[in-house]
Amino acid sequence: MFRRIDHVALHVSDLGRSIEFYERHFGFKKYFQHEATGGMQIAYLKLGDTVLELTHKSDGSMSGFHFCLETENLDAAVAELQKSGVEMARAPHGTAAREPREKSWRRVVFRGPDGEQIELRG
Repeated sequence: MFRRIDHVALHVSDLGRSIEFYERHFGFKKYFQHEATGGMQIAYLKLGDTVLELTHKSDGSMSGFHFCLETENLDAAVAELQKSGVEMARAPHGTAAREPREKSWRRVVFRGPDGEQIELRG
């Protein structure tokens, strides 16, 4: 049902500084950036096939991290998780395509046992 971890996200206090840090010290390269709902800035960096998502909100209200799994069939995955009683934190909705293969993808967010966010994309 699931293919791989799509990305790991870190909430950062200074987006530009963090982009520069991961590019300079670890070889990541920024390949997509946009503003999401509520004014959150999001930058995606790649190292090979690994994606690091850096998020920043100017009011400092974000903290923590999440991980995202790519799925072959988002609707089937959502149905199975809901059937199993996994709590949904955010219903399926459209998401920005970072690369052409992701056009028409949607995302959904579930909660893990300690409140951690588990995003699914596909």
